[in-house]
Amino acid sequence: MQAKFLGYSTLLPTQLRIPLFLERVQAGFPSPAQDYVEKTLDLNELCIRHPAATFFVRVDGDSMIDAGILPGDVLVVDRSLNAKHDDIVVASVDGEFTVKTLATRPRIALVPANKTYKVIEFVDGDQLEIFGVVTSVVRKVQRT
Repeated sequence: MQAKFLGYSTLLPTQLRIPLFLERVQAGFPSPAQDYVEKTLDLNELCIRHPAATFFVRVDGDSMIDAGILPGDVLVVDRSLNAKHDDIVVASVDGEFTVKTLATRPRIALVPANKTYKVIEFVDGDQLEIFGVVTSVVRKVQRT
């Protein structure tokens, strides 16, 4: 899976506050609609904890589909976080960007979430460069 960088800016994002309803929407059987707004929500506050260390990248490929990351999705990636075992990361392998799950045990590897792809294992001397930890996925569901 390759990554296409959308751009990186240290500018602080402007706030766009959208209503957040107190009632949750049922994914099973419908419930009566409630006309009560709990508060407003800024997606920057929800998705970005460290603005100066955060970038977006668009997904190209299907190696992470079983993790819910689809081609065309936009990943929110935080460079300030230390990647841990089982984090989804953006990394560089042989000069190519990829998004995979980081395994640190029993040995360091990048694990795809699609059985048709192979695990990328690292042995002594191999260099793994992690660019950041994926914190959110943004996806449009409406067909255009």
